[in-house]
Amino acid sequence: MDDQEILGHVVDDERIYAYRALRFARNDSTELPGFDQDHFARYSAANERDTTDLLDEFSLVRQSTIALFESLDAAAVLRSGVADGHRVSVRALAYHIAGHELRHRNMIRERYLK
Repeated sequence: MDDQEILGHVVDDERIYAYRALRFARNDSTELPGFDQDHFARYSAANERDTTDLLDEFSLVRQSTIALFESLDAAAVLRSGVADGHRVSVRALAYHIAGHELRHRNMIRERYLK
């Protein structure tokens, strides 16, 4: 993935995992499918976008994700569901979202900011 695609990938991933968290927090027992991250990146057209635009989008998505998790009560955070064939809790999805962004941030820092 190129730099722009990495940022677009982080945004897409956060949207998908926040959606999963919403569904499970609302006690939806529907099994959710997985997604092909490489396919998403390939068709995101992120490399054709301005970095500032992508960063603005990430900021807005992050604000939305934070608002979602802040709105959940303790019972909702402990609920779980099946996504991509694996049972996962709402709390675990929150950790995934945060950790995924940090992982890619560290990768970018190591590649370009040394």
